[in-house]
Amino acid sequence: MSFLKNTVSNEVPDMRERVGETEWQVRCDLAALYRLVALFGWDDLIFTHITAKVPGTEHFLINPYGMTFDEITASSLVKIDLNGRKVMESEYDINPAGFTIHSCIHAARKDAMCVLHTHSINGAAVSAQKAGLLPVSQFAFIVLPSLAYHEYEGLALNADEQPRLVRDLGANNYLILRNHGLLTVGSSMADAFQSMHRLEAACMVQVRAQSGGSELLDIPADILARAHVESRADRAAKAELAWPGLLRRLERRNPGYAL
Repeated sequence: MSFLKNTVSNEVPDMRERVGETEWQVRCDLAALYRLVALFGWDDLIFTHITAKVPGTEHFLINPYGMTFDEITASSLVKIDLNGRKVMESEYDINPAGFTIHSCIHAARKDAMCVLHTHSINGAAVSAQKAGLLPVSQFAFIVLPSLAYHEYEGLALNADEQPRLVRDLGANNYLILRNHGLLTVGSSMADAFQSMHRLEAACMVQVRAQSGGSELLDIPADILARAHVESRADRAAKAELAWPGLLRRLERRNPGYAL
């Protein structure tokens, strides 16, 4: 597997005529998701990753290693298999950690159309707290019923870690990687983005509330008990409702992803 080159160019051949309509739409949505992550300030230079499965295949799309998230286009995305091999010619290489983390989740979770991983400051801060995410906000109320944790094992370069990642995530849609960052799984790019928005917001509220110095007020246990049902109601439909507006915002701020 070839993962890294010394340089990367943003001159990308147009892929639209080389892939089917379904894959092209996935490429456009994934490129938009990369740029939205940058727009919301969750990116870490070139060092995190988002993947999307190509429907009807065991292939998935990942960013060209070396491009910043606000540069990603539909054509620049690299298509690889679950072993990290390119299945379509591309001059770009991929992030080894992106392959390690994402490939095992896509292999284990057939519902994982999109896997989104960040190193946001608020997320990393909460990932370093022994108590994890606290039930102190409505954002946390939404996240907690489907939240899991994975202990830190160093840079995600070792395939031996993959079974533990899969085990710890289980059937959940949110994962806090201890001392590391955040991860969400979605049935679409819209779903994965909305989930990350909720998880990131929950972490941000927690960090800001803690910085105020006052005693925190937990959501009562009897209300938290309803979260499993209430937090999942129409989740995917709500994400799809918000997605077109997010794309319009992106068109105003950073157009050009669908190239």
